[in-house]
Amino acid sequence: MHTRSHSDTSLLKELELKLGYRFHNVNLLNESLTHSSYANENKRKNYKYNERLEFLGDAVLSIVISDYLYNNLSTFQEGELTKIRASIVCEPSLAACSKKIDIGKFILLGKGEDVTGGRGRVSILADAFEAIIGAIYLDGGIEKAKTFILDNLKETIDDAIHGRIHQDYKTHLQELIQSEHTDKITYEVIGEEGPDHDKIFHVHVRIGEKIVGVGSGKSKKEAEQNAAREALKEV
Repeated sequence: MHTRSHSDTSLLKELELKLGYRFHNVNLLNESLTHSSYANENKRKNYKYNERLEFLGDAVLSIVISDYLYNNLSTFQEGELTKIRASIVCEPSLAACSKKIDIGKFILLGKGEDVTGGRGRVSILADAFEAIIGAIYLDGGIEKAKTFILDNLKETIDDAIHGRIHQDYKTHLQELIQSEHTDKITYEVIGEEGPDHDKIFHVHVRIGEKIVGVGSGKSKKEAEQNAAREALKEV
């Protein structure tokens, strides 16, 4: 795969087609795709990395989704709306949208981050997605950002409204791994402590032979979910 440099903007035209938005200021798009590890490796060049845009994009995403849910779910109470919004804007949902557009291909990463699978990492993909929202908002305003968000999160919003998204990290991990690996996922209790009526279980989860997450909980099920949640940050 051709890994682009900061000055190589030719690939960004390809990404603009995938995003369905053409930037007036392509530097904003470049900044949204620059990870801190890349900026740190190229300190002398003073590249801006995407954390400020991510901060802005997170807020724009929240207001757009809140506005949409408020206007389309008039019978839902605040607590229900909050839960639905949380499942739409969570890292796994945003990373899944990122993968559909193949954003990982365009991110500028430091060598170490790249070699250890950063292009497919849930947190990096979700952050880049939010940073792109921030960049579109600055470049084209709230309506363009809204169009981008609702176009790309349409299925996710629909699933969340109809209760098809649950914070079931084990299932999410299973689906993610099946699409990328043939390795088996296994959970193993590695310890327990406390009296019978108040036990804490410690579990780790492996993909093949590799331990990818550790979690604790008051039941084996809870510990497994927490281990899967940690694993999703790494795979």
